[in-house]
Amino acid sequence: MEKPFDIVVFGATSFVGQILCQYLQDTFNNDGQEKLTWAIAGRSETKLNSVKTAINNPQLDVLIADAADQAALNNLCAQAKVIISTVGPYALYGEPLVKACAETGTDYCDLTGEVQWIKRMLDKYEDTAKASGARIVHCSGFDSIPSDMGVYFLQQNAMREFGAYCNNIKMRVKAAKGGASGGTVASMVNITKEAVADPALRKQLANPYLICPSSAGFKARQFNVSTPTMDKDFKGWTAPFVMAAINTRIVFRSNALAGSPYGADFKYDEAMLVGKGFKGRMMATAIVAGLGAFLVGAAIKPTRWLLEKFVLPKPGEGPSPHAQKTGYYDLRFVGKTHSGKEIRTKVVGQGDPGYGSTGRMLGQVGACLALDFHQDNQKTGKGGGFWTTSTIFGDQLIDRLQKYAQLEFEVLKD
Repeated sequence: MEKPFDIVVFGATSFVGQILCQYLQDTFNNDGQEKLTWAIAGRSETKLNSVKTAINNPQLDVLIADAADQAALNNLCAQAKVIISTVGPYALYGEPLVKACAETGTDYCDLTGEVQWIKRMLDKYEDTAKASGARIVHCSGFDSIPSDMGVYFLQQNAMREFGAYCNNIKMRVKAAKGGASGGTVASMVNITKEAVADPALRKQLANPYLICPSSAGFKARQFNVSTPTMDKDFKGWTAPFVMAAINTRIVFRSNALAGSPYGADFKYDEAMLVGKGFKGRMMATAIVAGLGAFLVGAAIKPTRWLLEKFVLPKPGEGPSPHAQKTGYYDLRFVGKTHSGKEIRTKVVGQGDPGYGSTGRMLGQVGACLALDFHQDNQKTGKGGGFWTTSTIFGDQLIDRLQKYAQLEFEVLKD
């Protein structure tokens, strides 16, 4: 049965949802652009109509569905080839839609960074998605496309240059400018709440291979930058990178899904470059202290209440349009083969990492599923299951990101 929409944006009134809608409006269906049939969905018709007005598309179709209404979500799936979900925290609101997509064979992508929720969805719905043909692609924003596709890009170039993949890769955030939204903060606070209440979950979250298939058998001990650390490869001090906990796990899952081409002993870690000498060490120390204070505050109920009420941004709040446009990020990768050969690459993105850039990345993942992987109303490309962006799309997504999403992937020469 032919579905009327290539893409439905579910949660279009959320902070990222509105950014995504503006991006789709600007990028598709104008002169010389790709054609894409799309609609917006959520629970409030009034708010959805406001999105139509804001992006100047009065003809845009509006579909009504609540995140907790399974029948309404099934009806949504009947109308879309792909559903993009921006409804978070996903651990609180995301499961019914994943269930509906997995059962109906509808392709799905989101921007979650909640690894504990991804694990639950894999355990519950991976077999169902494989059987129905639904392609489920989590982490299709800043977490974790630059990391996952960045490692993929480095490895493809390592194979071309050396005839071998790297078994050890580091990613370092050289520079970044962006703000936090209430939705992201709410997800981080929710993960902290879950971990405090569940010792078994705390053990799970410490496992770098949590979302890898058990058949992968990975056991290599992974390095985790948790204290001020001097990095000899980058000749500077490093501090913990808050997204490393999800990005590294996606990269390890990619290696597993691809059949472990990087080796069972493959190692990967992420951190922030903060400077050289005494100044760099002090900056790293301050960042470690600040992250520790936030996690302690979020873990204790009274201080968590104070943070949520008076300090942290509320859901629906986020960087200004100017901040979204002027943000950026510059990620550097160094890879080494077993024989000691080295390759360096970078991934640079324009726009606030978690919002301006994430909206573009998420839109191109949806377009890749809807336009490149659907032809003549038949699915093409990879089959059903829970994929990472690198394992389902590969070079196809890199091409889209460089052409339409203001990302650059580059091999660095000496």
